[in-house]
Amino acid sequence: MARAFLFVLDSFGIGGAADAERYGDTGSNTFAHIARACAEGRADREGLRTGPLLVPNMLALGLGQAAATATGFRFENAGSAPLAAAFHGAAQEVSSGKDTPSGHWEIAGLPVRFDWGYFPDTIPAFPAELTEAMVREGKVPGILGNCHAPGTEIIERFGEDHIRTGKPICYTSIDSVLQIAAHEVHFGLERLYDFCKVVRRLVDPLNIGRVIARPFIGETAATFERTHNRRDYAVPPPEPTLLDRLTARGSRVIAVGKIGDIFAHRGISEVRKAAGNMAMFDKALGAMEDARDGDLVFANFVDFDTEFGHRRDVAGYAAALEAFDRRLPEAFARLRPGDLLILTADHGNDPTWRGTDHTRERIPVIGTRPGFKGADIGLRTTFADIGETVAEHLGLARGRHGTSFHAAIGGHA
Repeated sequence: MARAFLFVLDSFGIGGAADAERYGDTGSNTFAHIARACAEGRADREGLRTGPLLVPNMLALGLGQAAATATGFRFENAGSAPLAAAFHGAAQEVSSGKDTPSGHWEIAGLPVRFDWGYFPDTIPAFPAELTEAMVREGKVPGILGNCHAPGTEIIERFGEDHIRTGKPICYTSIDSVLQIAAHEVHFGLERLYDFCKVVRRLVDPLNIGRVIARPFIGETAATFERTHNRRDYAVPPPEPTLLDRLTARGSRVIAVGKIGDIFAHRGISEVRKAAGNMAMFDKALGAMEDARDGDLVFANFVDFDTEFGHRRDVAGYAAALEAFDRRLPEAFARLRPGDLLILTADHGNDPTWRGTDHTRERIPVIGTRPGFKGADIGLRTTFADIGETVAEHLGLARGRHGTSFHAAIGGHA
């Protein structure tokens, strides 16, 4: 029995979602717009990067073909020779939201068919009875914010008042989320986590997908900085996912990054976290070395989304893609014959798009299975095809959702 490795480049969409109009995202394309900005010199930043986007290893896996499948966008790099055992395609999301849990749950074989609860874009954003319960049961003197806002901006606006009053900063977005920012020292990190657990219970009747702890440090608006001690408190999946099926069988699921939080730590054998994409890549490589037959390493690289997509930082996103791509040969070197490596995403977050929210896009499905033939897997009608392919690869019975493309990549080279 072989091993499987799922690497999620958080928010690296490739455009073309059939239902993008419903979300106001028609024309969004994270990959294409970054690539074009680089080609036109609009993503140059002194000391960071210049020139065309250089991602030869992802192109060798078929990223260019995947983009063409999704939207017809052509991205070529003459220095990229395709890997013989690479496969490529794109996938369309069927879940009702364009948020992180929906995307990851669907990747793990469980589309989200229900509608999440959302808070209105009003001030205040939260129902009065919820705010009163948060204050009363969370034992805080009140809350600040109570609106839709980007995370860094609202900390700059309310951080000094938060330190002075002890009131946590509570805010939301277009996603099904209630985020809580608090100072690691003045408020306390463990106190923030405890407060989030209270709020998680209070928003359950509202069907809110996540409560997120957003700790920060610094003493003034000019010096505030979010730390990597973020923690997500998610609703548990309503049905068994690929992760549950594997751990029930006795296999291990090694979660790298925020995967454990996204699945409410269900179906998770071990969690490995680090600060930043490159440190996360180190953790993923270590997990690849430790994985045994039948195991899954499921890794999320969150900086693409939080540091660059939401902040609409095109140059930063491009540089992060290039840095990730440079590390891929280290992952290739750890693959054994018959292993399965898939690179994908959970949604889009086009840094050239209006606003600061996720964008509804198709995702790349690219990867390799050493010793076997490459293939064009086409446009998949659900992210769940990824989970079902991993399930078949690892010897599980077929699940309820999705169709495996394992047979397409199963012939020997």
